[in-house]
Amino acid sequence: MASLPSIKPDFVCLAGPTASGKSAASLLIAQHMPVEIISVDSALVYRGMDIGTAKPTPSEQAVVPHHLIDVLDPAQSYSAAQFVSDAQRLIGEIRARGALPLLVGGTMLYFKALLDGIDDMPPADPAVRAQLDAQAAAQGWPALHARLAEVDAITAARLSPNDSQRIQRALEVYMSTGKTLSDHHSIAGAATKKIANTILISMEPSERAWLHARIAQRFELMLQSGLLAEVKALRARGDLHLNLPSMRCVGYRQTWQMLDGEFAASELAERCAAATRQLAKRQITWLRSMPERVIVPCDQPQAAHNVLNLVQSWA
Repeated sequence: MASLPSIKPDFVCLAGPTASGKSAASLLIAQHMPVEIISVDSALVYRGMDIGTAKPTPSEQAVVPHHLIDVLDPAQSYSAAQFVSDAQRLIGEIRARGALPLLVGGTMLYFKALLDGIDDMPPADPAVRAQLDAQAAAQGWPALHARLAEVDAITAARLSPNDSQRIQRALEVYMSTGKTLSDHHSIAGAATKKIANTILISMEPSERAWLHARIAQRFELMLQSGLLAEVKALRARGDLHLNLPSMRCVGYRQTWQMLDGEFAASELAERCAAATRQLAKRQITWLRSMPERVIVPCDQPQAAHNVLNLVQSWA
């Protein structure tokens, strides 16, 4: 774990697995310091996806300016490279206004791309994608995940066996270039200097059981708040499907599958919670690959205040 630098930061990063309390900590910071929040979340960029993403409410967004929320339609896609470009621009604009950019979220690839650099990735290859789609249709995505593990164990360890989008992209990069996705990321990290002076605060649980209980409670609340109706409205548009990045988000995918009749409605909450536990596990794996992070246990009393004190002591 890194020690705190002695100079003020250009921006502060607050990361952590889902349901770890990042939003509460960021809002507390905003009550005590002049900050603007940049969302580091691949789901919050989508409009009309509010309940299942635990998007900050209008009243919460009124407390402090939020950026990179509701910027895309669910039919569109968003990449790590786009995030880096947007975040760098926003960091400069926020600093020019005399505020501290506070980057908050759980999409660890975005954090890593911003902090360590990102290599120029090969463009999509329709022929290779069609070949992989055909293999997945015949063998299933877990089989392709196993194939990925043989050539790129680092990337495979971070992906769910059913994460079709990312498994396909990782295999596509390998088949197109002969280099693995983790090779590309390593080259980028070695070739790119840190873009600015920053600190990465990571809210991580000491006990996984605490986080798992939070995840279960949060999904029950989402269901009570209208997640099912939200997904039904998205389906009713007619232009969305499960192969889109937006509809593969945890909660949306499982609800869509339930509405397709793949399993009973009574199983929805547990299936969503199980998928979220797997997501949290992958997020923590990402975080452990970032030795520069400063850990704040999120399952201890006053965790949000501990984050605030840390930021105040440095910024």
